[in-house]
Amino acid sequence: MENDRGYFGQFGGAFIPEILSATFDQLEDAFIKAKSDQSFWHDYETLMQTYSCRPTPLTFAANLSRYFGGAKIYIKREDLNHTGAHKANNVIGQGLLVQRMGKTRVIAETGAGQHGVATATMAARFGFECTIYMGAKDVLRQRPNVFWMQRLGATVVPVESGCKILKDAINEALRDWATNMDNTHYVLGTACGPHPFPTMVAWLQSIIGQEARRQILEAEGKLPDRVYACVGGGSNALGLFSAFLDDPVELVGVEAGGDGIDSGRHASRLSAPDASVGIAQGYKTYFLQDQDGQMRETHSIAAGLDYVGVSPILSKLKESQRARFEAATDTEVLEAAALVMRLEGLIPALESAHAFVQAFKEAPQLSRDHSIIVNLSGRGDKDIFTIADAFDDPGWKEFILLKAHQYNA
Repeated sequence: MENDRGYFGQFGGAFIPEILSATFDQLEDAFIKAKSDQSFWHDYETLMQTYSCRPTPLTFAANLSRYFGGAKIYIKREDLNHTGAHKANNVIGQGLLVQRMGKTRVIAETGAGQHGVATATMAARFGFECTIYMGAKDVLRQRPNVFWMQRLGATVVPVESGCKILKDAINEALRDWATNMDNTHYVLGTACGPHPFPTMVAWLQSIIGQEARRQILEAEGKLPDRVYACVGGGSNALGLFSAFLDDPVELVGVEAGGDGIDSGRHASRLSAPDASVGIAQGYKTYFLQDQDGQMRETHSIAAGLDYVGVSPILSKLKESQRARFEAATDTEVLEAAALVMRLEGLIPALESAHAFVQAFKEAPQLSRDHSIIVNLSGRGDKDIFTIADAFDDPGWKEFILLKAHQYNA
């Protein structure tokens, strides 16, 4: 699907300043050599098995399947991956590349904090210096992850510019890289950005789909009818989708509908009419931008989906009609998360709950002979402040007030 210039149809490319050209050439060369070296994938899989609990299970959601009365619902358990999300798949692979390139420092951006924690974990494991850029707004709503990044030895830099969210963190990380490229690698967290990042991140995340394909065939004796994944930048979706691209399996990505598509307060690039094709942050894709090409403010209850752009690979899948994209509102997401907790004893990240929203809408339309897979891309421990506030939990409010009183005493 990709050509030799890093394009997927009209999307992708590498729109970078000349000062970064040599760094990107070095990265592309290291990636090409690693991809063609069977020992790299073997070392990667072995490390993921011994350090990150892979393969993650494919869990039959018996209670949810019974509740909706339609297709059998299976859940790919990336929440059991080390650091609590699919992010470890990418950062461990990039860590191995950093070793090959002989660099000693890593930087990263993070929104929900899961990628930041994963990068800080990887840096501790490999012995790299680590700096994480995080929008100031996300620092406040994802404080537990900030705490763990710092305990793991990373320096967390709150970004006060722009809207103080993920896109602004990416901009700051790129500025850092431009001035420290000799010893520093930018561990981009999703399948966006300049070539070769989209291809590289999607390749490392493909371990999700490879496992899920084997597991569903063992469980059902046939491929699933549909697979669902939330879509921010697109790495967990591409990880799952990659194994089924050449099969008659429907690929469904679910974006952040925020307060509703018509409200203008959302982060839906592929499922809403608001987005248009543009170039920003080093690549060409669909962005939420105004007529002058200025990036618009986005909104989502899930910090990891609160992003203005999307993977060029997913843009190509949309344009070719190989994948379908929907949106889930904040209200729907909270309802779906509550149902998964109550019926299956699983605590989904708010990002992952977006995928459940659409799966729950469509599962009853299918028969018992059908099966679907929902990618549980991460666990919801990190969202306790947001979820407790949204549910207006009285016990949680009492706890917060008590803590505030103790700190002020």
